[in-house]
Formats: sequence, structure tokens, C-alpha cells
Amino acid sequence: MGNTRGAAAFAVWYLRAVAFVNFLSAVWVSLGQDVRRHNQENLFTPYLLTAGFASGVFTAFLAVTMRRRKRAAWILNLGLSGAFLVLFALAMAFPEIRRHPQNWVSLALTAAFVAALLAGRREFYAKGDRSNPRLAAVVGVGGLLAASLLAALLVTVTNRAAAASTFLERWRYGTLRLVSVAADDYRVPGIAPPTWVDVAVNVMSTVLVLAVLYAAFRSRRAVDPLTEDDEKRLRELLDRHGERDSLGYFALRREKSVCFSPTGKAAVAYRVVGGVSLASGDPLGDPEAWPGAIEPWLAEARAHGWIPAVMGAGEEAGTVYARHGLDALELGDEALVEVAEFTLEGRAMRTVRQACNRVRRAGYTVRVRRHEDIPADEMTYLLRRADDWRDGATERGFSMALGRLGDPADGRCVLLECHDAHGELRALLSFVPWGPHGLSLDLMRRDRDSDNGLMEFMVIELLLGARDLGVTAVSLNFAVFRSVFERGARLGAGPVLRLWRSLLGFFSRWWQIESLYRANAKYRPIWEPRFVLFEKSADLPRIAVAAARAEGFLEAPGLPKWLHRKHLETHR
Repeated sequence: MGNTRGAAAFAVWYLRAVAFVNFLSAVWVSLGQDVRRHNQENLFTPYLLTAGFASGVFTAFLAVTMRRRKRAAWILNLGLSGAFLVLFALAMAFPEIRRHPQNWVSLALTAAFVAALLAGRREFYAKGDRSNPRLAAVVGVGGLLAASLLAALLVTVTNRAAAASTFLERWRYGTLRLVSVAADDYRVPGIAPPTWVDVAVNVMSTVLVLAVLYAAFRSRRAVDPLTEDDEKRLRELLDRHGERDSLGYFALRREKSVCFSPTGKAAVAYRVVGGVSLASGDPLGDPEAWPGAIEPWLAEARAHGWIPAVMGAGEEAGTVYARHGLDALELGDEALVEVAEFTLEGRAMRTVRQACNRVRRAGYTVRVRRHEDIPADEMTYLLRRADDWRDGATERGFSMALGRLGDPADGRCVLLECHDAHGELRALLSFVPWGPHGLSLDLMRRDRDSDNGLMEFMVIELLLGARDLGVTAVSLNFAVFRSVFERGARLGAGPVLRLWRSLLGFFSRWWQIESLYRANAKYRPIWEPRFVLFEKSADLPRIAVAAARAEGFLEAPGLPKWLHRKHLETHR
């Protein structure tokens, strides 16, 4: 096993080294000339090609796909390097080729690379999507057609030749520049575009090649979402073990997929975003059965070349994940309020108490009901108001949001409606069940024209009246990097901690980082740490982007926002 991993690592590092030489040759003129002279006068060294930026991008892309253990990338590399090796072996039969020492170096490097690919073949197991070959063909044909027409258009509008030429001739010229790097003295009668046009066409060809490779090597983008049977089994696990994790109910988001343990006593719910298999919260079910669900989830991620990651795991689950090779990093803290311990009395609660009384004197009232107790016509109205108050077209949330409101299957959820003195609906809060005696905050919406403090008022009303619902604990918002804000504000905090706190405060202008911490701290909650789990530190930036996309803070390119909203309304 160690030999195969070492061989696979050598193959990846070979590609990285060649990519470095390519990039270096692009800026180091004399080195680039030497490499190109070797390729033109003697033989190609695999992947050095023109020893420039385009070759560097191409080789770096292959290195990335090989590091992700893509089987298709292994096949392509073996095919290309194997063909080079055969050519080298045949060419070395000629004395004029054998007498150049650099050719022996090229032969040795090529043979070592091919040997590493063969020895490490079992390490390249990641499957691609079945539609990849068809997609790559469509991208290649369609991209070549579009790029060649664009190249012809560029040549037409910038042509400086005195002689006349037809559009078909200019199209042919642009197409040839796309599929080959023509020499500087390459000329066609009637066609003389500026140098930057030729360079731009060559850049388009590089982009097109990368697009085709990406389409050919991309991981399977998703797996089947929850089925009715999956949801039924998850609800059974929540009925038996739902009190263990306040985020457990959010596993029922229907765009998630699920891996069950062989016994069916545990499950890991996850979603694939940007090549990251992103689980959230703790595994569901019996902790003794958690490893049986974690192992198939990790196996599936590795089989498809996905990066496994967990957002918001508790300490107990983080320990179990760590035994399966994942590292932990503290992400923040969840605010938990014990209803029996909560009180508005005391000096520490003076500000909250005054704000709550001010809203109450303004005539606001709160109504608390289970979703199943709300008539259908009222729920339709509430859904419409909640949609109107949403900030943007994207429905945010993943790890601590259900992503739907008013679904008949969620009848045990609790809805708080806040009305003003005139009986007008001004704000909504929705909580999902946390076991038989707890609630977890799911959704917060309010009219922007309403008075400040409505959300705090509604939370206080829930906490004070929770016993009537049989609720003993309430989970509020999640505070990212809470400990940084708390410790960074203390006397004697070090310069690194103060700098980190200032940086988070800066980003809080766009994302509610510090404000969420302060909004929760006023209830004097119990802070429960939550962790992000990952395999390699180098994967953290990609995991962060995937998490931001899943939570709705980043959007992948696609439809404009106004079309997103129309799409949501059509499918509601």
C-alpha cells in the first residue's frame, strides 16, 4: 500500500514540477528558449510543450485532478506519457538522437513517470459523472465553433492587410490559431491582424482546452436527494435520539442525501457542493452506530473524488469523526437557553428588559402555535408575507435552517407571529423540534418598516411561555468565532488575538458575524462549541467556499436574481 501511495505521489509531484518549469519559462526568457529549442530540435519532454503559460495551466490542471485521484485523469496521463515513451524508445534507435544527453534525461523522466502511473494505478479510483464524455464532446464542439467564430470576428475588425480576403479565409485562419500555436512568421495573404489578436486567440484555445478537461474530469455533482423512505427512517431516528443534537431536525432538508449504517441505527446527512461532500451537525441515531454511517459516507466521498467535510459538529461527534481521520477546528458556538434558568430579573438583563417593555407598550403582541394548528388559508398568507420579507432571492441556510416553511410533514414546528397595535403582521419566527422537549431556531423574518427589537421581544415571549408548550430548552443562532470576540475584548489579549478580532469585525460589515454573537449574548445562554471537520488543511479554502454556497452567502453563476425569485414562486 505504501509503495502505491508513494508512486501516486511521485506522479502528482512530477506534474507539479513540470507546471512550475512551464510557468518559470513563461517569465524567464532564456530558459523558455532553451526548452523550446530542445522540443523543436530534439524531442518533446512530456507536458513541457511550448514551455509557457498555457502549458503551465494545462499541466497544473492535470496535477490537481491527479491529486484528487481522478481515474479519467490517470487514463489521460498514461495515454499521453505512454505514447511519448514509445516515441522516445523508437527514436533512440537513431544515432543522431542518441548522441544528445538531454534526450536520455527526457527518456528517463518519461519512463519514471509512466512507471509511477502504473505502480500507483490503484490510488486513482475516483469516478467521474457518467455524462462527462458526452458533456466534454458538447463543450469541445460547441466551444470550438463559438471560439472560431469569435476569432474570425476579431481578425475581421482588426485586419490590417491591404489585399482582400473572404470571411471563410479569416475563419480558417482563426481556427488554425485555435488548434495550433503558429510560428511568428506564419502569414496568410490578405490577413494581417495585430499580434495581440493572435495572442488572444491562443488564450481562447487554452481556455477551451481547460473547459473540455474540466467537463471530462468533473466529479459527480450530486447524489440522489432524500426519498420518502429515507425521510421516514430519519424521522424514526429523530424520534428515538433527536434530543442528542439540536441540529438533528435540519437533516430533513430535502436537497440533502443520506448514508445509513448497515444496521440502520445511525445516518449521516450531507449535500455535495462544488466537489465537497458537506455534512452538518452530528450523525443521527445511536452514537455507538455512528462509525457505521461515517465509514460509508467517507468511502462514497473518496470514490467520487469529493472532499469530505462536516460543518457544526458537536464535541462528541467531532471526536468520533477524528477517529476516522478528520481534523477538527473550532468554528464557533451555539447559543442554548435553559428555560427553567432564564429570567429577566437582575442588573445584567436590564437592557433586554427595558427593550422588551418598550415594544410591549407600543402595542405589539405575540401568538405562538404549532404549524399543525394553523389553518391552511392562514398558512398561505404567512408564507406569502415571509417570502416578501426575505432578504434577496436566495433562501439562506443549510446547517441550521430547514429551507421550507409550512410543509405538512413539519406540523410539530412552532411558529411565532408578531402583530402591531393595529393587528398587522410584522414579524415571524419558526422553530423546529429538538427532541420531545426542545426547539431550534429555523427562520427569522420581519417587516423592515417595523420597530426595532421585535425579534428580541418574540424570543423573550417564547422563553417566558415555553413551559406551556412543554419546552425545556431552546437553541438560538450560531455565533461564528464567538470566543475570538469574547477573549479579544478582555484586558491583556495578545496582539494576534486582537488583530484576528479586528479582522472579523471588518468582515462583519457584510456578514453578520459580530452582531450575531452580541444578539445571542444578551439572553445569557449556555455556549456549546461547534466544529468544522476536514481531512487536509489545504482543503479548507474550498470547504469554506462550499459552505458559503450551501448557506446561501455565495451564489454560483446562473440565472439573474429576479429570475431566481420567479423560479421559486413557480415551484412553491
